Amino acid sequence: MKNLFSVLFFLLACQSLLAADSLAVNSPDKKIGVVVYNKNGLRYSIKYEGHLILLPSNIDMQLVSGKKFSDNLHVAKKSIRSFNGKIISPVPEKRKEIPDVYNELSLQFKEPFTLLLRVYNDGIAYRIVTRFKDSIIIKNETAEFVFPKNKKVLLALFEPRDGDPFITSFEELYQLKQMDSLTEKSMAFSPVLVGEGDEVKIAITESDLDDYPGMFLKGTNRNALLGTFAPYPLEEKMTTGEFPQALVAKRAKYIAKTTGTRSFPWRVLMIAANDRELPSNDLVYRLASPSKLNDVSWIHPGKCTDEWIIGINLFNVPFKTGVNTASYKYYIDFAKRFGFDRIMMDAGWSNYKNLFDINPSINMDTIAAYAKSKGISISMWTLCSTLDKQLDSALAQFNKWGVDFIMTDFMDRDDQPMVNFYHRIAKACADHKIMIMYHGAFPPKGFNRTWPNAITRESVLGSEYNIWSDKPSPEHDVTLPFTRMLSGSLDYEPGILDNATKEQFRPINQKVMSQGTRCHQLAMFVVYDSPMQIFSGNPSQGYMEPQFMELLGSLPTTWDETKILDAKVSDYIITARKKGEDWYIAGMTDWTPREFNLQLDFLDNGLYKAEQCTDGVNAGTYPSDYLIQTFNLEKTEPLTIRMAPGGGFLLKLVRN
Repeated sequence: MKNLFSVLFFLLACQSLLAADSLAVNSPDKKIGVVVYNKNGLRYSIKYEGHLILLPSNIDMQLVSGKKFSDNLHVAKKSIRSFNGKIISPVPEKRKEIPDVYNELSLQFKEPFTLLLRVYNDGIAYRIVTRFKDSIIIKNETAEFVFPKNKKVLLALFEPRDGDPFITSFEELYQLKQMDSLTEKSMAFSPVLVGEGDEVKIAITESDLDDYPGMFLKGTNRNALLGTFAPYPLEEKMTTGEFPQALVAKRAKYIAKTTGTRSFPWRVLMIAANDRELPSNDLVYRLASPSKLNDVSWIHPGKCTDEWIIGINLFNVPFKTGVNTASYKYYIDFAKRFGFDRIMMDAGWSNYKNLFDINPSINMDTIAAYAKSKGISISMWTLCSTLDKQLDSALAQFNKWGVDFIMTDFMDRDDQPMVNFYHRIAKACADHKIMIMYHGAFPPKGFNRTWPNAITRESVLGSEYNIWSDKPSPEHDVTLPFTRMLSGSLDYEPGILDNATKEQFRPINQKVMSQGTRCHQLAMFVVYDSPMQIFSGNPSQGYMEPQFMELLGSLPTTWDETKILDAKVSDYIITARKKGEDWYIAGMTDWTPREFNLQLDFLDNGLYKAEQCTDGVNAGTYPSDYLIQTFNLEKTEPLTIRMAPGGGFLLKLVRN
């Protein structure tokens, strides 16, 4: 009896301590539980269905004076609120209507900051909100993620470049690593994915990045990852060479100078009990600041051609191909013939250092007039340092040419001034009603909700790598929906029409091929989120396969609804998207051939006209082999799909 009383006393004491020094908040469906501890620092832990999936992890900021936010914490006010709303996306990557449902803990301290923590059914996020009277200088931020033992993490590690550990193009392969094997020199950009097999997965990233450096993640020699941030640049130097860019020559001993009253970026942890739940997760978008644009009617998602990857190596044409007027008129004709909205004039149309020094082989007035006569828009590549210098005059000139979409390239940084560059350029483009895509760029992290004209983003190892390496393998391709795509749309630039097995593949400039099948390339247009899909194949080959190109050209790029029918990280994915009354289903696999019996019970009742493109019977040895079939289909009819090694498929269902 005495022992029983001792146990009861201990439990009551623990409960009292929990009530005094911590607060708990659950997801609306009660599956996710978060506890925030505020004694001897600020920490939080996460449980999923009662199982601890994140151990107590530190949250903190330190000012340049040395003062930490966690020093001598005193709670002034605490509250929990529930929210049930809906976001209508003007440029819907995954779905038009996005449920926004969460429980939010607000922990206000007597010290001038508040911790906001939201718990959704598919993840959690926290941010620090400050209320200093004057501006502040942030020396560092502590964003710690501590996991149970023996966790593996899928992440994109990168090596220091040009003497600066924070310079990267954000284009790397994802590697599966034992977490405790990662040292502080092991650094990756987010998102990263923690867990393997049947474990509950946690993807770590951020949202609403503004006037602050982006978060990298580094190892700690234990079962933890730690956020790390590029210090503020004090001096820059311009590189020489083909594409000059501003690199940092000297960095400060702090990461940000900013206003004292503000909200800092959300630290985001997406949580999935099943791999299928990851690719359709749009938590990053939900957390971003709402659109700064009142009128978005001029934003037109769609499909674009690009010539850079194949080097404009056209054939069966009566003119000398290259960066010239005739070649671009050919691209305009191709776009018109197969249902594309615009063409891209990539690097080479002007002097990289002067956008008004136009290539003498090009007559822009002729190209602009020809495109307008065909109802095709023009898009243009720019070097970011040149665009920045000539911004106002360049955008005005683009307006005169009817250019409604531009690309800017070679930022390769995400320190505070560079993050601010993105916002400044997006606003300037919006003022001129121009859409923009960033290459050599960090992932979107919600930027596209705040600036809907920032319609897509590179930050991915995509098709261009086929020119010089064998890195874009089918396994890499089916890893992206569970990693990079979690932070927003990606410009992979699919559609390579010369396809090869692993053994056949060679990186060849201007005669570019891809690993995997033709259907694998086609499926990317549906599987990958990108409201501006860019076709990088050779139009001359496309003209020889009109049925295939007509199918590709008919695909939407924005979606009313998205469902992941089946998926396994780095192995395969099958995605179903709805547009109006029609459905588009596409799948991709790694080098393992697979067979699936698709259940179509999610379709509406009635008859659909089906157009199906599948790997041909010889696609295992000749990956450009495919078969297009048309037939009628109802939701009650299961469908068997076979994918060759490195294969894929696409099924277009038009409601009768």
